[in-house]
Amino acid sequence: MTFALAYPAIDPVLVQIGPFAIRWYALAYLAGLLLGWWYARALAARPPRLVPVEAIDDFLVWATLGVVLGGRLGYVLFYKPGYYLDHPLAALQVWHGAMSFHGGLLGVVIAGITFCWRRRLRTLAFADVMFCAAPIGLCLGRLANFVNGELAGRPTDVPWAMVFPGWGPLPRHPSQLYQAGLEGFTLFVILFLLWRVRWIRNRPGLLTGAFLIGYGFFRSFAEMFREPDAHLGFVLDGLTMGQLLSAPLVLIGVGFVVVALRRERLGAP
Repeated sequence: MTFALAYPAIDPVLVQIGPFAIRWYALAYLAGLLLGWWYARALAARPPRLVPVEAIDDFLVWATLGVVLGGRLGYVLFYKPGYYLDHPLAALQVWHGAMSFHGGLLGVVIAGITFCWRRRLRTLAFADVMFCAAPIGLCLGRLANFVNGELAGRPTDVPWAMVFPGWGPLPRHPSQLYQAGLEGFTLFVILFLLWRVRWIRNRPGLLTGAFLIGYGFFRSFAEMFREPDAHLGFVLDGLTMGQLLSAPLVLIGVGFVVVALRRERLGAP
């Protein structure tokens, strides 16, 4: 007999008044943005102060649009292009979830580059601050996936396996919690410790590279326990779409680190 933990059935809707509903998923995005904004302000206020604190405040709206629009567009293009080509209006239904981190990342990068260009800010220094705060939202987003019972793991007989509603009778890895712990909590701690080293934060781009390496590695590892998307399955030689999209991030991150280490340290502007 296979042992499985009871899945804590939490209603995805926190409060509903008539047709208006407040969902844990939406609250996770909101809390991630606000906590990330607060943490980024705290980092920007510390030496060498390469990023003005007021710029963090002004970027909050830009970041929100980048995450939501980029995340949704990324899911449409990377995961279900055929379906949304036949049902284009469904792509606008962001309240149904289905967001792509890689699309959200691209959206925030485009928003950040544009914002820094308009404000004449140091783009890499600004990116370092933003990416140090990003794991907060990643952690909360994966916890929301767990509450929704979506993106469940592969069948397993580990003692902490769970039977997720709508995923059949087999116990599965709680892979959402794996991702919350790795891409969220662990990556946040790593970047926090790196930020505390002065010579690291004085080399713009190094922390950005560290984030990309860490996320790419942790996501690729966690995908080994996560059930591939039913409509995609394994895309290439046993690899999932998440792994294919994450592997290049590691290489890009290494490039950022190498370039940053070859540069001279920067002081305050």
